[in-house]
Amino acid sequence: QVQLQESGGGLVQPGGSLRLSCAASGSIFRIDSMGWYRQAPGKEREMAATFTTGGAITNYADSVKGRFTISRDNAKNTVYLQMNSLKPEDTAVYYCNIRLWRTPMNFYNAWGQGTLVTVSS
Repeated sequence: QVQLQESGGGLVQPGGSLRLSCAASGSIFRIDSMGWYRQAPGKEREMAATFTTGGAITNYADSVKGRFTISRDNAKNTVYLQMNSLKPEDTAVYYCNIRLWRTPMNFYNAWGQGTLVTVSS
């Protein structure tokens, strides 16, 4: 079993900052990619930021470029999302996603439970 534990969401004023964390635990052979997706009320889930293939490729949604930074701690199997200059349109449930191999033959696409970020004055 693999579990993801998210933390760091909450209420913040426009222009403020938050840092999300997501730690993976359990049977992990190798991690292929780590990332954050978000789903705003009434909208589909979208990619916010991802690492792929050992961190060699990083992708950001155009709407968060220059404001959000994704990082990882390989030793702790943890991915972070530093969110600065937050806007009301960043309000969403943020989901951690980690694509990993539990064994050399067993691929698993793991999702966190989601953490709510609300940007409002």
